[in-house]
Amino acid sequence: MRVLLIGANGYIGRFVAERLLADPAVQLTALGRGDDADVRFDLASGSPGALTRFLDAVHPGVVVNCAGATRGGARDLTRHNTVAVATVCEALRRSGCGARLVQVGCSAEYGPSQPGSSTAEDAVPRPGGPYGVSKLAATELVLGSGLDAVVLRVFSPAGPGTPAGSPLGRLAEAMRRAMQSGDGELRLGGLGAQRDFIDVRDVARAVHAASLSAAQGIINIGSGRAVRLRDAAATLARVAGYGGALHELDGPPGGLRPTIGHPRGESAGHRVDGLGHHRADALGHHRPETLGHRGERPDTEHAAPVAYPYPDGCGSWQQADVRTARDRLGWRPRIALEESLADIWMEAACRI
Repeated sequence: MRVLLIGANGYIGRFVAERLLADPAVQLTALGRGDDADVRFDLASGSPGALTRFLDAVHPGVVVNCAGATRGGARDLTRHNTVAVATVCEALRRSGCGARLVQVGCSAEYGPSQPGSSTAEDAVPRPGGPYGVSKLAATELVLGSGLDAVVLRVFSPAGPGTPAGSPLGRLAEAMRRAMQSGDGELRLGGLGAQRDFIDVRDVARAVHAASLSAAQGIINIGSGRAVRLRDAAATLARVAGYGGALHELDGPPGGLRPTIGHPRGESAGHRVDGLGHHRADALGHHRPETLGHRGERPDTEHAAPVAYPYPDGCGSWQQADVRTARDRLGWRPRIALEESLADIWMEAACRI
């Protein structure tokens, strides 16, 4: 089976390429903007006609799209995440190759979720920022294309190669600097969010499984368990051997609170002043400037999900319902978060 992989040099794409190359039944061709791609092509600016001619020449059985942008303004995100996917879909429609499309989506398409809930594939998506909107638009293009296609909505990927700008990447870098300078105290912010972390190697296994399956539509790829960032920080400290105190920036500017544990009824990083002003904290989240005022904690049993000011637009909570991946792909996550964090730390420690 010949597989055309788009975005082989990206965070997820590198591990997908490694997984596919390990399958002796797969012949892999990489398409991308870099010099090391088998074929150089920019989806954001290339024409569907040019891509169609390439598809007809290579005749892949599966096209896997891991390409896209996670940062930038709405225009750039739309160009790289939406227009690019429109090009792929149109080229596949025109081509005679009949290839199956595996599109890598993301949990930002769902937006904020009700705390304590698991998000299934039939949830109504309400993305909280331009990135999620651009990825959701791409998903809608794929689902409406009439192609043999599946969209894998990946929750929060972790593990080796984790980008330095991600929450876990920034956390590891902050700990590395503290250990390098001998600081016995580490001040962090934005640790109240809970995310469903999934190792990037497990994501690659899911992409491989989706390539071989007949499943269509949307399939969540996650661990099925939400983890607080403050708990991930404590695990990372244990893995790293950091014996200093972890303090969480919370409350009025300058106030500190130990990382582990909050008094009942309070949530870290979710306080808003009367003017709605926010400022960035040490992990890149927008931390409220309270000016002495505290926002009320929502009634989670009755209120709609609240779009707290986290930069991914996913609010304070995300957790995947992964039953569809189990039932339709025969896939389950294998790698525990502690192993993912150990690999993140190993890469960060190499910079000490």
